[in-house]
Amino acid sequence: MKKIPVLILSGFLGSGKTTLLKQLLQTCEEKRITPAVLMNEIGKTDMDGEILLEKNKQQIIEKLLDGCICCSKKSEVANSIKKLLENKPDVIFIELTGVANPEEVVDSLTEPELIDYLYLEKVITVLDGENVLEYNSIFGSVRELVQTTRRQIEVADILIVNKIDLISQSQQEKVKKVIKKQNTISPVYFTSYSEVNPNLLLTGIKDSNSKLPSHRSRHSHFREENKHDHTYRQKRSYSRINTLTLDFNQQMKPAKVDKFLKKWRPNLLRAKGYIPLKDGCYLLQHVMKRTYLEPSEHIGRHYLVMIGIDLNKEEIESEWAKLNA
Repeated sequence: MKKIPVLILSGFLGSGKTTLLKQLLQTCEEKRITPAVLMNEIGKTDMDGEILLEKNKQQIIEKLLDGCICCSKKSEVANSIKKLLENKPDVIFIELTGVANPEEVVDSLTEPELIDYLYLEKVITVLDGENVLEYNSIFGSVRELVQTTRRQIEVADILIVNKIDLISQSQQEKVKKVIKKQNTISPVYFTSYSEVNPNLLLTGIKDSNSKLPSHRSRHSHFREENKHDHTYRQKRSYSRINTLTLDFNQQMKPAKVDKFLKKWRPNLLRAKGYIPLKDGCYLLQHVMKRTYLEPSEHIGRHYLVMIGIDLNKEEIESEWAKLNA
């Protein structure tokens, strides 16, 4: 079964995410790639979604309003994505509200009704170059926002520092140093008006008109065309936030699962799944240091989904096979 790639657009309010999304959608149209979009807004009015529809009335779009997508009921997220999947898109873009943690959204993509139909391709974080250095002081009284903006940098596969037309070269260097402290491997673009070669962001997405650059050619293309406006660093070919699905072949004591999960910290961010026990199926949730169980009416496959940063798939699968034999 073909799985649909998902690109998550992250970044604080006003950084330029919607401007970037418009460019990506334009490139998709030119290359005959069918995109679908899930928009998330904190308020009850979806201005960004209306902006996209002004450009293309036929755009496949779903909206989640009045709240952060990571705090919304997961059923709402799943239902919105299922509606998008009905249109058989080649790619799904999810533009997050500025206060969302990307990995929490990835958690929603691993719901039972979605996990077999899509996968996370990459997380793209857009930063406001003019204000990013001031976030610590601006949000000094709201530490959660400081943590959120840092997390958006840490988990990104690609970082775009926008609005450099409003800052000096020395400020750009300061921003670069801050990013390097929090994310040492992902490539960084410095842009104005979120103008970056969309092909580089869409690498790996089906193109029915002409092939996009391969991973290797993307790197050489990246260095040649953007050597004056970005910092390039070698990175892995998969998203830094990756998910791993493990099947239960038998009943297993929750304590064993808990011990297994704790082994992969700090890379493991969270885990969840449906575990078979003597008295029925249970929903297992692992967050930070704790594992929770609650009875579930889930019928069907018993599995465990792990969500983390640069999880070692081969090592984890090997250890799980020994435990689950």
